[in-house]
Amino acid sequence: MHSSPRCGARTRSASPCKSPAMPNGRCRLHGGKSPGAPKGNSNAFKHGRYSAEAIAERRHFRELLAEIKQVIELVG
Repeated sequence: MHSSPRCGARTRSASPCKSPAMPNGRCRLHGGKSPGAPKGNSNAFKHGRYSAEAIAERRHFRELLAEIKQVIELVG
């Protein structure tokens, strides 16, 4: 533990942090260098209003309504 790489972040007293670094290069307190959320994270999916399927469905209904309006104008 004593020979492990150190965090390297500066503390409020301007001295380097003495905590050991995690694999990402920073300590658990100073974070940084985070790769972010994983790609395709299904846990972040809330409602699907802007999913490709929902957009395609709205487009289809919009086209159907336009056709219905044209038929009503021709009949009426």
